[in-house]
Amino acid sequence: METTAPYLTVLSSTAIRVGAYIFLRWIPGHHAPPLILLSAFFYIISFLQVYQSRGLATSQQQHPHSTELEPNGTQGRATGESIRDKGILDKLKEKGAINGVIGSWAGWTLLSGLPNPASIRWTAVTACINAILCLFVADMIYRAPVMYPSHELSFSRIGYVSDTSANILIREPDSNQLPIFVSYRNVPDASSRTVDEAWKAVGKEYWLSNETDYTFTVAIKGLQPSTRYQYAVSNNQSGHFTTAPIAGQTAPGTDRLTFLTSSCIKPRFPYNPLSHPLSMSGFRHLAQWLPDLKASFMLFLGDFIYIDVPRRLGSDPETYRREYRQVYNSPDWPAVSQDLPWIHVMDDHEIANDWDGNTTAPYPAAADPWHLYHTSVNPPPVADGESYFQFIQGPASFFLMDTRRYRTPSQPLSANSSEKSMLGSKQLSHLLTFLSRREPEGVKWKFIISSIPFTRNWRFGSTDTWANYLHERQIILEAMWSVSPGVGVVVLSGDRHEFAATAFPPPKGSEWPVSATVHEFSTSPLSMFYLPFRTYEETEGEGEICVKYVPDGNSKFGAVEVMDGKGDQGVMRFRLFVDGEEVWDHVLTTGPTVIGGRGSDAVWG
Repeated sequence: METTAPYLTVLSSTAIRVGAYIFLRWIPGHHAPPLILLSAFFYIISFLQVYQSRGLATSQQQHPHSTELEPNGTQGRATGESIRDKGILDKLKEKGAINGVIGSWAGWTLLSGLPNPASIRWTAVTACINAILCLFVADMIYRAPVMYPSHELSFSRIGYVSDTSANILIREPDSNQLPIFVSYRNVPDASSRTVDEAWKAVGKEYWLSNETDYTFTVAIKGLQPSTRYQYAVSNNQSGHFTTAPIAGQTAPGTDRLTFLTSSCIKPRFPYNPLSHPLSMSGFRHLAQWLPDLKASFMLFLGDFIYIDVPRRLGSDPETYRREYRQVYNSPDWPAVSQDLPWIHVMDDHEIANDWDGNTTAPYPAAADPWHLYHTSVNPPPVADGESYFQFIQGPASFFLMDTRRYRTPSQPLSANSSEKSMLGSKQLSHLLTFLSRREPEGVKWKFIISSIPFTRNWRFGSTDTWANYLHERQIILEAMWSVSPGVGVVVLSGDRHEFAATAFPPPKGSEWPVSATVHEFSTSPLSMFYLPFRTYEETEGEGEICVKYVPDGNSKFGAVEVMDGKGDQGVMRFRLFVDGEEVWDHVLTTGPTVIGGRGSDAVWG
């Protein structure tokens, strides 16, 4: 053990430091904590062994004239090793090199994690570095769940807002606040069509319980289009919202509809021990742009929680509920929700990584808070009991797919198998109907919302994306290319923790014109890690053209500006924001355009 202990100490110390850095600052994968814990176990054992052996050697160096007792009890002469070590130290002192030797030992001690025979101080420092890193890992995993379960959370938020209605979610666990009354009023401004400052009662709730996690929803109806309102709750919650314009139009005084898109958030990542355990750096980046963007709503495309990252702590409804409460209890949440409606779709980490198990466990437990906190205030489902949605907002029409609940397993059938389905037959039928229907006058864009990328250009983890369901994807693509002339089709997706814009032109020589090209903008994360290696690659012959690829950045979101549909062509602009800075924008039109080539600013990984 004495001969291997130093090597084991260096190896385990390196594993702790590299593993902790990757886990805390790069990717908080659930595989890292067990490896770090195992490394810490071996480090403690080997460190103590090396310290003991080197401590004895140092003791002999510090007492070179100590003598040994002969077997008969008489004093013997000093050991040859002590004399030899004493001579080396004396020579170093004479040459003034002893401080340099100790200094080099200190540097090696800090780097390697080994005990220093010349300094207890540096030995303690290097051991403390590893101990603190292990504590940081434990803090990252357990501090928020244990110390911030957020049972006391009281909040309200705005969900889907149409031209005549608004959905409000309210949570209040304090029984002393019951009954809860909700009222609203018009807020006069330059664009308001009516001026009515009187409060109107819209609902009351006499009883809340753990059955709904103390939440309830209120639907405010009979509103005027393009009008600003304020709502107030008797528990001191309040907010503002603006109703949508009439279908096919934009709000008076504006020439566009602006909405936001992103996905994937995890509190306190990258890790900072001084940050609040529920803080979201991505929310802060988003909040600084909201006054300028004047967005009508946020389309959040999944992974609102990460139930299994960095470590799954349970599969019961309360564990899932706690994750939702913690996001809504973030000190950074109010700045991005006070006046901004949020609309949601579900992805895998709200259930389990790469989920393809339909409604088997743990889906029922995961769906419990998903419905309480999200679908309850989403747009109305396409059909009763379903978890996919559609709505029209001004000059744009939306279909929000559910790519988790209905899909067949990703394995073992091949990607081109006609027996595989991402959507299920019923949802696919509704989507095809949506694509083929004629939109109201002035609606020039159809947006298809997918929690996972539509392109197959992402080569890593592609079994979980549409790249593994190519037969059904081809059916959808052909329906997209067949959309009525003058109407553009755009896919918005997330999940990959990178950004990519991809064009899907129809095959050359086919029945569809080049102007029918479909575009996808895949944007994530809003506040999470980004992949340190490149995973997106255009392959010649597959017909999926890279327009832009931006892999780096812990915070990404897109702003989509849909211009009014008064002209012959539909126009939309996509703006990309990375870590609080606008880095790219791209304009699309529904008229004839030349797509058959790469954009001048296209980037390949």
